[in-house]
Amino acid sequence: MGIYSDPALMNWFVSEYPKHSKQKLDMGKSCVRFKKMDEIPYELVGELMKKISVKEWIHVYETNMKK
Repeated sequence: MGIYSDPALMNWFVSEYPKHSKQKLDMGKSCVRFKKMDEIPYELVGELMKKISVKEWIHVYETNMKK
């Protein structure tokens, strides 16, 4: 997922999550965990996927990768 590499994107997701789910956000560095499938806020996940393209993610990854 990689939102941890973009603080603005991470802050957006964390602030938007309560608007889409009654469950507490259970999130690791790059994982969002759900106990039941019907608790997944698919609309929010879809919005998140639209916020960064594959090309942008590859650039962020390559920029931050330790050589």
